[in-house]
Amino acid sequence: MSYKQMKWLILVIPTLTIGIWEYVRHEFLLSYISMDLGNLLAPVIVFLVSILFLTQLFALIERNQEELNEARAMQAAMQERERIGRELHDGIAQSLFLLSAQIDRIEKIDRNDTAFQDIKESIHRTNSYVRGAIANLRQPADPGAIPWMHSMNSLIMELKQETDLQFNIEWEIPDAMLSDKEKVELLASIRESLLNIHKHAEASKVDILARATRTGWECHVRDDGKGFSQDKLLKATNHYGIKIMRDRAKHMGWNFDIERFNENTIISIQKENGR
Repeated sequence: MSYKQMKWLILVIPTLTIGIWEYVRHEFLLSYISMDLGNLLAPVIVFLVSILFLTQLFALIERNQEELNEARAMQAAMQERERIGRELHDGIAQSLFLLSAQIDRIEKIDRNDTAFQDIKESIHRTNSYVRGAIANLRQPADPGAIPWMHSMNSLIMELKQETDLQFNIEWEIPDAMLSDKEKVELLASIRESLLNIHKHAEASKVDILARATRTGWECHVRDDGKGFSQDKLLKATNHYGIKIMRDRAKHMGWNFDIERFNENTIISIQKENGR
């Protein structure tokens, strides 16, 4: 029912009620009800009819108003998220890109300088965080989804648009099992693995499998890309993305592993209780 229809009903119902009452009283009840009693009953009947019908209309109007206010609030929040995302992209993200390009040129002069390697690694990590923040801000919040996974879902949607990657997500870790810090670090590791798959693996399918275990939880990111040869797999820890994930897992006290199995590359992160 539209707001205009409800407004007209609010205006018409009392009028119709008093009109019908006066007609019935004069045509059928005049010999039973005196004029004074009829005049006294008229406002009582109008009040009862108003209580019966108009209160429901008022409740409907209030509900519609609340929904309208929520929609306006969500729109305002989305506009603010878009503004922040645009500022991040136009400012920090572009500055990081230029800084990364400058580091690449310097690295060509002296590839053995570990200081440049550390700087490049830090820039890479920060750039990943900023890209994740931008992707997350540009997606409307889904009240039914797990809030802290918005960023990963945003990245997956972005990869689906840019590539032919097919995703299978089986997330069975209860939200209460992860602390806020663990959510941030685990999500960052998953994002890093997805970006590596996108850039290097030439994969067609990605599985993200996460479940609780008797001793904690485990998360696996599996792709069917070209992966590493056996000798390169031993050197994989020197790759920036993998090194970042390994260092992050070590800092959190998690187990980290990367392996090639049945033509799939599998990145595993595990936590055991008490660690």
